[in-house]
Amino acid sequence: MSTATVTPKGPSTLRGARLPKWSPYAIAAGSIAVAIGIGLAAGLHSRVQWGLIAAILYVVGTYAIATGVEGKRQAKDRVATSFVWVAFLLAVVPLASLVWSTVARGVKVLDVYFLTHSMGVVADTEPGGGIYHAILGTLEQVGLATVIAAPIGVLTAIYLVEYGRGNLSKAITFFVDVMTGIPSIVAGLFILSLMLMFDMQPFGFAGSLALAILMMPVVVRSTEEMLKLVPNELREASLALGVPKWRTILKVVLPTSIGGITTGIMLSIARITGETAPVLLLVWGNPLINPNPFEGAQASLPLYIYQQWANSAGSGAAYDRAWAASLTLIAFVMLLNLVARGIARWKAPKTGR
Repeated sequence: MSTATVTPKGPSTLRGARLPKWSPYAIAAGSIAVAIGIGLAAGLHSRVQWGLIAAILYVVGTYAIATGVEGKRQAKDRVATSFVWVAFLLAVVPLASLVWSTVARGVKVLDVYFLTHSMGVVADTEPGGGIYHAILGTLEQVGLATVIAAPIGVLTAIYLVEYGRGNLSKAITFFVDVMTGIPSIVAGLFILSLMLMFDMQPFGFAGSLALAILMMPVVVRSTEEMLKLVPNELREASLALGVPKWRTILKVVLPTSIGGITTGIMLSIARITGETAPVLLLVWGNPLINPNPFEGAQASLPLYIYQQWANSAGSGAAYDRAWAASLTLIAFVMLLNLVARGIARWKAPKTGR
């Protein structure tokens, strides 16, 4: 009795057909080429329109090619990945364009002289002048706002997380949520109404008060989230040793979350540094150096940019100064963000042995 042996014709595998790794790049290149052709044929000369057409073609082309080679299930996965990349590019391209335009136009007059001199008696249409007075005003106004808002925000967050119970805690949480979305002009109008009530003239500290109002809810929210991340086991271990609750917060909870709290404060500072509306209402601007934020009008970088742009008519010395001041402001905010990231990494919990 003989037994028949069946020999397989080829190697068996559980893996289906796959597109090569370079296929997304090839589909993207083809989509861009077709989009340009469609744009030129239709009389569309805007690169933004070409980009949107290319994005649509890329998603549709990815789905069609992946369906034919890999099947519908894998095609859906690739389409989801394509949407993520398209959304990423839609967010990055305008930002990169903004940074490139600011750098290209801002470096024309940005030098040591520009950073160390004020406008003085220089007319807006004349070359020369600088932003030293605006930098000084911004540092003083933002610094005073931080001194006011940071302690109040941190202490409020500590109350909400460690002590807050009942209607008072709910009311504070509600008003913090409301203040988070308050327009900056409203904060400026509130301080302006107080100034008019007491017949006060514009001065730098008034702008600091408005900026502090905008900064406080951000500090409260960020600090609250950081405190909630502290494990309750640490609190319970400290309390079990007989340590008072206030000392537990001071010695255990805050040191554990200090990195996140500091990062939140730095990011809130970056958020208020570019505010223009409160400063326009309360500080008014000053072409001369005024180191005293408690007396007289004072300059600031956002207000300086607005005033130079308003007086430039789209060209001239004021136009160049506006772009150079914008580049300085962006660099300042970027530096704050880098410092926040550095502190977060420095204070991050150590892993491993």
